[in-house]
Amino acid sequence: MGQSANIVIRNGKVITMDDAAPRAQAVAIIGNRIVKVGSDAEAMELAGPFTHVIDAGGGTIVPGFNESHMHIFGGSLSLIQLPLMGVRGEAALTNAIAAYAAQNPDLPLLVGNGADYLIFGDTPSDRRKLDAIMPDRPLLLISPDYHTAWANTAALKAAGILEGAKLSIGNEIVMGADGLAAGELRESEAMGPVLELGSTGGRERFGIATGGNPDLVTDAQRASDIALLKKGLAYCASLGITSFQNMDGNLYQLELLDEIEKTDGLPVRVRMPYHMKNFMPLSVIEEKAVVWRERYNTDRLRCDFVKMFADGVIESGTAVMVGGYGDRPDENGDLLFPVEQFNAVAVEADRLGFQMAVHAIGSGAVREVLDGYEHARTLNGARDNRHRIEHIETIEPDDVPRLSALGVVGSMQPTHPPGTGDLPLQPYLGRIGEKRWPLAFAWRTIKDSGVTLVLGTDWPVTPIDPLACIQGALMRRPWRDDLKDQRLSLTELLEGYTKNCAWVEFMEDRKGVLKPGYLADVVVLSGDIEATAPEEVSRLKAALTICDGRVTHTSL
Repeated sequence: MGQSANIVIRNGKVITMDDAAPRAQAVAIIGNRIVKVGSDAEAMELAGPFTHVIDAGGGTIVPGFNESHMHIFGGSLSLIQLPLMGVRGEAALTNAIAAYAAQNPDLPLLVGNGADYLIFGDTPSDRRKLDAIMPDRPLLLISPDYHTAWANTAALKAAGILEGAKLSIGNEIVMGADGLAAGELRESEAMGPVLELGSTGGRERFGIATGGNPDLVTDAQRASDIALLKKGLAYCASLGITSFQNMDGNLYQLELLDEIEKTDGLPVRVRMPYHMKNFMPLSVIEEKAVVWRERYNTDRLRCDFVKMFADGVIESGTAVMVGGYGDRPDENGDLLFPVEQFNAVAVEADRLGFQMAVHAIGSGAVREVLDGYEHARTLNGARDNRHRIEHIETIEPDDVPRLSALGVVGSMQPTHPPGTGDLPLQPYLGRIGEKRWPLAFAWRTIKDSGVTLVLGTDWPVTPIDPLACIQGALMRRPWRDDLKDQRLSLTELLEGYTKNCAWVEFMEDRKGVLKPGYLADVVVLSGDIEATAPEEVSRLKAALTICDGRVTHTSL
């Protein structure tokens, strides 16, 4: 008899995502590889006296979830901040902040995340409204999309921006009629001085704001950051996540994650980008991104793609729209990269063999990215680059067929459409205007055009639980009776969280499906997802998570 299995998971309903053998009952693992996917009897033939035999109890067994778009540092920090998703009205907000402040008397900055743009009702937040709730301690509320925040006067004063500050394009400290900051901070550069007041010193924002590293990090601060990341990684594992693709990055985060890998071992596979910003010279792609790619290039931690932002978000008016906004036709938003600069980055990244992942929410930004990818193809030739567009919340009809024609991957977040979960319909739908509703979050239209979709949540923008994300997608309803149903099927959603995500990482030869020889990344659900009503899917849990053959979470 050959080597015995370390783990056998039996009595399950296995959805392998392998077209050649789509269903099974059990999975056997030796080391960090799957060695058998078949019946209980076939898997148990590999069991020995020391094999850990796990009864799945009839629950679904699928490849480990792969979150395609998230932010690990900010997400980890959100676990200890005040959650405000679904909180509306002055009374509810006051009670939530008062309780959080009382529980955290020593925090230098009180931060609430997931704050509705109209959390006070029909009128937007400003510093005076926040002063009435918290007059003497710095307070910052961050919107669900993390592109806008509202600070009280104490926070603005402590950050030195009560009288405003000069910022780069796309960032704004909104000023009041009195010549002082009104409290609304648009985009990362505007929020930065306030976030630096917090317990992390704002180190979580460097990967997304500058792509650079914080200065003068003490040993204690570094240890604190590692502990925070460990908390976030363990949380991901508890939700059945075995891989994630981060959408911000810097060398500091890579070094922290590498230290965790070399000491405790990462419980989740991590893919990080080189974050290209508009103030960086083109040469950094070869001088830094290539070096990082060579340094961090394992199946557990890699840095092998380039991330960019083409625009902002709809709610704050920083997304770039063809033909203006529905409620303000004369406003188009500002491209974060001028066309010539974006095209140059696209050509250089593509030439050096990097996949690109570009945040583009407005239809104008989506068009710029498509034009840039097309320009790179013209100069470099067609290749299997699997370039991505992140979000594609709005798109012009003429640009839909260009996605598949250029081989672009659609990175979509099913928890983001207005009306999903606790997200309100307004101001979003009014901002884009009804004429854009048919092609807003147009998952079905885009997939049916031939585009491969990968799924995620943009955590901490929305909760990271894959099962809650799947439920949100299954339960989505058109905003108007005559609109197309843009939902995806359960099978398509599982593909978007497993095999498609492995493919977009160029790792389809070793993960994303359950088959012999593949990496042992497995999740066992607490029930049969196919027999669960769509509105009940989020009640299921990850009962067991295995990453690289190691149990990283279990309730079995």
